[in-house]
Amino acid sequence: MQDHKTSDDVSVRPIRGGASGTADVISALQRHDGQFATQEQRVADYVKAHLEEISDMTIADLARHCNVSKPTVVRFCRTLGCGGYREFKLRLAQNLAVSMQYLSASSAPLASGGDSAFDQVFSAIHANAVAVREQLDQSAYASAKSALLQTRHLLFAGIGGGSSTVSQEGANRFFRLGIPSVATSDSYILQMRAATLRQGDVLFLISASGEADALVGAAEIANGYGATTICVTAPGTRLAKVARIPLLVDLPEDQNIHKPTASRYIHLMIVDALAFSVAQEMAQETTENLRRIRASLTAYHGRTGPQPLGD
Repeated sequence: MQDHKTSDDVSVRPIRGGASGTADVISALQRHDGQFATQEQRVADYVKAHLEEISDMTIADLARHCNVSKPTVVRFCRTLGCGGYREFKLRLAQNLAVSMQYLSASSAPLASGGDSAFDQVFSAIHANAVAVREQLDQSAYASAKSALLQTRHLLFAGIGGGSSTVSQEGANRFFRLGIPSVATSDSYILQMRAATLRQGDVLFLISASGEADALVGAAEIANGYGATTICVTAPGTRLAKVARIPLLVDLPEDQNIHKPTASRYIHLMIVDALAFSVAQEMAQETTENLRRIRASLTAYHGRTGPQPLGD
């Protein structure tokens, strides 16, 4: 197979199978450090020291700064698993878009006498809770409550750690109230389940980013079949625009990458508040359901002492 030449890539091999090499060139750069050929190591050393400047450089610029030839730069790129310099620049730019906050993160322990880890986590949750209380559109909340009170079937979904946990807990809350509820975090199952929904059903989507293709696609499918789509997400996102009832919260992430995100607690608070509102609205039915659940658990494990009434 012949190589294809470009002005920036002295010799760029076609990408086989739709992709070549590793997606994380920063890790590849670290993994190969000290193992490059002598001239390539010069390129590696320069790149590591100028990560954010490479995107503005041509292959000739980089070769000149490293005092090597352009073919050496191409060999360096291929050692990292890239087809050539253009692919290397693209992959590096993609890595840097999400990696700089991690590359510059401090791993220093908490300062003596400062807030404890508990204090920092708690204060972040409290600050976000105050913010969401002021942001939440009460008319949208009322619409969501009304849809949940009337639904025949309720499907929760979230993709990713925090969102999938909240969606699972959402289903856990609402089945107790006598509303048939399930949750999924599997993107394929979600598309299939969304296609079974119809008028009178509710699809409840949780997403911090609001950009997950699986959630947006599921909302579009459910809308097409007449189901009501509710979402908890950030404003201005694709999911916010496609869901019929968007519950929007703008919760910027903490710059400390080691601190667990507080947004999942806020999403859970919204789900809990809706469950509470629905339970109170249909109190007679939900009270009987909760009594039956408690009776069945007592028969199962034999404990009759005080336990959480809502569980």
